[in-house]
Amino acid sequence: MTSEDRHSWMTLPSHQLWLDTESSRLLDFGTTLDHPAGGAVWLDNSGNPDLDHPAMTYISARMAHVHFLASMLGRPGSRRRADRVFEGLLTTLRDSENGGWFESSADASSPDAVKAAYTHAFVVLAAAAATAAGHPGGQDLLDDALDIVDWWFWDDDYGMCSDTWTADWSVLDDYRGINANMHMVEALLAAADAGASEIWRDRALRICDNVCRWAESNEWRIPEHFTAGWVPMLEYNSDDTANQFKPYGATVGHGFEWARLLVQASLVAGGDDYVHAAKSLYHRAAVDGWQPGPTPGFVYTTDWSGLPVVTGRLHWVLCEAIAAAATLARHTGEDRYESDYRTWWDVAAEHFVDRVDGSWHHELDSRNAPAETVWSGKPDLYHAVQATWISRYEPGSSLLAVLA
Repeated sequence: MTSEDRHSWMTLPSHQLWLDTESSRLLDFGTTLDHPAGGAVWLDNSGNPDLDHPAMTYISARMAHVHFLASMLGRPGSRRRADRVFEGLLTTLRDSENGGWFESSADASSPDAVKAAYTHAFVVLAAAAATAAGHPGGQDLLDDALDIVDWWFWDDDYGMCSDTWTADWSVLDDYRGINANMHMVEALLAAADAGASEIWRDRALRICDNVCRWAESNEWRIPEHFTAGWVPMLEYNSDDTANQFKPYGATVGHGFEWARLLVQASLVAGGDDYVHAAKSLYHRAAVDGWQPGPTPGFVYTTDWSGLPVVTGRLHWVLCEAIAAAATLARHTGEDRYESDYRTWWDVAAEHFVDRVDGSWHHELDSRNAPAETVWSGKPDLYHAVQATWISRYEPGSSLLAVLA
């Protein structure tokens, strides 16, 4: 008996209505999204602008991405929000002198400014969504962003993207990372679905092949940090375990996020290898990261034996667990994913959804009380909104392809 036969939540009209309502509630968050400098403003816990933060390019791109997709679903107001935030990617967040995109609106005059693959992946993602939504500047920006990725970040010898350059592209840092490459896979699949060359889909699959190989050789815990020659550095940041983007150890949420992306990749690559890897990554992340009991939730990171390191609960980790469970449940029809899906939405609804101030709490402590050890405020709708959409629709090569 499959999940479909048991009246899966994912096929229940009442659950689909709940998901639609929650995505709309999330997209309403924020008194304004517009930063005075251009791009998206950092939102505090109540949805008010926090101008202590500059306009971050990756947040601006994420906000543009979700609102362009929402506009494609017929949500009034989202296109205007997307257009205004996207304007920052066309202007102030863009380096008109050296090419590419700054990390933030504060970087144009900073001697320490860098150009990061992580940020450029989200620019590609936003440009792909803008192109699909019919923005007049979307295609040109997508072409430009892919040219930057091709020239400065893509390393054809390794089939991976490098990580960080100085702002003038003169010095490439020796660090290599999986996080940027994970988001590049998502962005490149979306770019191909928006009409970009098939070479980008092929490159996304090359990244997937490498990550599957590294993860399988490490008991399906993904090494996150590497040398310039792509040798894993398993002890990297052991003295900075709660780092927001480069924490020590295995990142539980990335196990789930890669599981979902590998199922998407399998739909264009064919065969079952990616699905097998997706199941293995999912199982490892669930076994290592899930903490049952009276205050259930996922830890942020574990060590290489699976023991918790950072026990705080980040909203994006739960979002990616939900998205992976939904994707595997729909793709395989196996009941275990449906069961997890229900359990994890229960935790989201009870602990993370903020019905007083809006959006989701971005971080909880190990007792599921709001915390701000890793994150402050609520600047990011990307993970939570995508969790509602991925739960709502059949898997596709990208969320853009599904919603279009």
